Amino acid sequence: MNRLGSATSPYLLQHASNPVDWWQWGGDAFSEAKRRDVPVLISVGYASCHWLHSELVIGDI
Repeated sequence: MNRLGSATSPYLLQHASNPVDWWQWGGDAFSEAKRRDVPVLISVGYASCHWLHSELVIGDI
């Protein structure tokens, strides 16, 4: 599990078991990047997939 296991967002929780060292947006992520002197890569997620999944769950499609 990565750092998303404690997220409150249902979307982020879907990715809690991904083999990627995800960090939620916030000061901790930026502090760690600064400490390691590495860039911060920002993912906007998979909005279209998320909405398609949501619609399928609701049954509107």
